[in-house]
Amino acid sequence: MIRIFLFSLIILVIPPVFSQDFYPDHDAEILRGEVRIDMEPIYGLAVEEKYPLDTEALHRRALEEAAMFYSAMIYGWSFHYDIGERARGIAEEFELTPLGSIPWGDPGLFATDAQLRDMRFHLWTDYRLTDAQKRRTAIWRSDTVRNLQAVGHGGPLGGNGDWMSIRQDVLKDAARTAVRAMLRQDERNRPREVSGFICLAAFPQYRMEGGQWAASARFRFQVTEIVPFAAY
Repeated sequence: MIRIFLFSLIILVIPPVFSQDFYPDHDAEILRGEVRIDMEPIYGLAVEEKYPLDTEALHRRALEEAAMFYSAMIYGWSFHYDIGERARGIAEEFELTPLGSIPWGDPGLFATDAQLRDMRFHLWTDYRLTDAQKRRTAIWRSDTVRNLQAVGHGGPLGGNGDWMSIRQDVLKDAARTAVRAMLRQDERNRPREVSGFICLAAFPQYRMEGGQWAASARFRFQVTEIVPFAAY
């Protein structure tokens, strides 16, 4: 109850001061991002709980989602992508393995501004980096790391799944799309598989598109291995 009271106090006393165009590159000490939580279901039967969400559920969900995004920005994932080819009967498969995570209650995560607009809960957060995390983010921002924007899709209308799994699956598809777009730019011939590391550059934006969830996300990634079909 104390946490809920303090969170409510933050909502009352802090005005909205952050621009949606803000990107975390501007500050080496603090990362910043906004999450948006729907108070009522808007996607068919994919509901695992009672709606509308109460205040406590909104706050917890928003902070859990922020922690997930900060984990992806600071630690990222290793990835392995079997490109696949229908003519050869090779299935496409994209795997992400998290390289670290921010736990619930991490002292570096702060809520800075919250608003209710159009049945959506908007929460701005800051994450204060430790020295070790600063070194990680510095590597992600080095000249050897590529940047690319991509859109992923998932969570079909009327499908089943909890909110976090849907968020993760759509973000994973956006990462796959980003890697695939990079390969199309750089590789004359379709490779058999590719491996490397990838992270979020900023919080993604989710929306409904054609009966599915869509996520627009900017990634940083580094390819460590490309295996051509000729190697098989």
